[in-house]
Amino acid sequence: MPLFVIFAVAMFIMAIAAMRYSIWLFFFELALTIAASLLFVLSTMNLKRYISNVLTSSAKRLFKDESRSIDDIRIPAVILGSCDEIIAANALFTENVCEKEDPLGDNIKKYLSNEDIESIFDKNGVDARYRDHWYIVFGVKHEYGSVVYFIDDNTYKINSDEYVESRPVVAIVAFDNKDELERETDNSEAIQVTVAVEQAIVKWVASTNGFYKKISGGRYLVVMEERDIKRFIDEKFRILDDIRAIRIHDRMNATVSMGIGHSGSSFKENEQWARQALDMALGRGGDQVAIKKADSYRFFGGVSKGIEKRDKVRTRVIAATLTNHINNSSNVIIMGHRFSDLDSVGSCIGMWSAVVKGLHKNAYILINRQQTLAKSLVASFEKAGFESIFKSEDEALDLLDDHSLLVIVDTHSPNFLESKTIYEKCSRVVVIDHHRMMVNHIDKALVFYHEPSASSASEMTAELVQYLGHDSLSRLESEALLSGIMLDTKNFVLRTGVRTFEAAAYLRSNGADTVEVKRLFSNSIDTYKVKYKLVSEAEIFNYCAIASADEDIPDIRIASAQAADELLGIENVKASFVMYKTGRTVNISARSLGDLNVQVIMEQLGGGGHQTMAACQLENTGIAEAREKLVSIISELDVNKDDSGS
Repeated sequence: MPLFVIFAVAMFIMAIAAMRYSIWLFFFELALTIAASLLFVLSTMNLKRYISNVLTSSAKRLFKDESRSIDDIRIPAVILGSCDEIIAANALFTENVCEKEDPLGDNIKKYLSNEDIESIFDKNGVDARYRDHWYIVFGVKHEYGSVVYFIDDNTYKINSDEYVESRPVVAIVAFDNKDELERETDNSEAIQVTVAVEQAIVKWVASTNGFYKKISGGRYLVVMEERDIKRFIDEKFRILDDIRAIRIHDRMNATVSMGIGHSGSSFKENEQWARQALDMALGRGGDQVAIKKADSYRFFGGVSKGIEKRDKVRTRVIAATLTNHINNSSNVIIMGHRFSDLDSVGSCIGMWSAVVKGLHKNAYILINRQQTLAKSLVASFEKAGFESIFKSEDEALDLLDDHSLLVIVDTHSPNFLESKTIYEKCSRVVVIDHHRMMVNHIDKALVFYHEPSASSASEMTAELVQYLGHDSLSRLESEALLSGIMLDTKNFVLRTGVRTFEAAAYLRSNGADTVEVKRLFSNSIDTYKVKYKLVSEAEIFNYCAIASADEDIPDIRIASAQAADELLGIENVKASFVMYKTGRTVNISARSLGDLNVQVIMEQLGGGGHQTMAACQLENTGIAEAREKLVSIISELDVNKDDSGS
């Protein structure tokens, strides 16, 4: 074969060369080349057929007893030679499986749907599909080959697939900003928008085999089949985009959230999962779909910046409940998340002040002085004579008893706590947080005050303090809370609402000095240099800026967070990611201006956070490997559509 190919190529080149001298000579040599090639191909096919017949007939003589008895088997069966070729087949196999085509000489792989041949000799065999027909295929090995049986289970497979595809799915749809719509528009316009949203939902349900029913509070119960959910997942729930296209006064878009429960053991379980999924979707800011299946969640959407929906009445009720728990406690331990920042420490200080000065209970702040990113704030309080309020983990353990109350601020995940040991030993827990809901969240809290529309935990604390003890904040505590708000809002640029400025005004009225707050953000010259080195070495991929620090640098956490903020100022950058290594762990700080949901991206790497600010930690990973994982996720984003759902 190789020699003939060389010979044919040479003949073709000679024919091309002959074109210069005579066109007739060219056509003659070209025809000769084509004729020789056809002759060779036909000869090769005849030779292969001859060899196959010889081998098959030889194998039949070796398997003559099996060949005679195979026709007595009442299911399709074949005998294989030593090279897995079919050397004998009964009439049922030829007629039913091959549809009367001669299978002799075929390799058995042709009938196995690319399954491994060895797997058919397991006791359970394998499922194989040939010509849109399903079979269970299993074999028995022989000294010189093997016998393979094909059991027709097409009807069973079709019924089984139909059973799975028709399983009931329960969805609960909530019109997110219905209350805001009714409050900010007149009655006729509110009705028009509500009708438009409902028509979009009706059209969406009409594309399924299910039905829907309107329930109270702008919610809809939808029952459909498993096949419908698979299609919607492939479409990434286009219904979210359709409803988001409905404008309200050119100031806001209509949005819905959806909780879906499926693969449960009953309608009741699916409905319970749908409610839990809807709570999760709303806790993550709304405008998204949460799908719950047993212990796992999947999320789609979540690209809207969210609507400020908090009610001061709820804040007052939370404060009253919290007051009762504090009064019934022997002491209060307050802590934030690991590597605490100004928002975490600031909200801890605010709560400490309210408990001690407003409710006259002993309270302490648990903090790791070596790992905190708010060293300047801690130092300012220690300098003012409050060093005794900060406790280490060991000191806090000595303070715990059965009546102690643990207040957790600026996180709701047990994996990110300053001290997981304290959390596990304390039976009475309160959570105050603004981050979007994570799947693995604290679920044993006496009070779970969660507001994803809040700018920061410091903002939420500033509101609570007004009901826990109005005169409890001094200038120092007010500045601590204001620094937390300024950190998480990037100096009142991101995620700010009316309540944010009201909280800032309240703190300012209590003596907070913005100049002193600004000093809390001061960096050393070395940190400043590291920050701009990261910025200068960043690369842009799919509208995302990615930077990394290969070496372990002092204050790298502060520098990386600030570098991520700086990268957002570059043209056409919608999100920024800065990676750095501490020990054997790669840390990633992620930021965006809201066009991309970095929380969803970080969750795929095991982290979390907010739509515009998130982070993750990758254990036992190198910078190069972490970068590869991040780029793989970013490359799948449809950035032009601003779609960062997962």
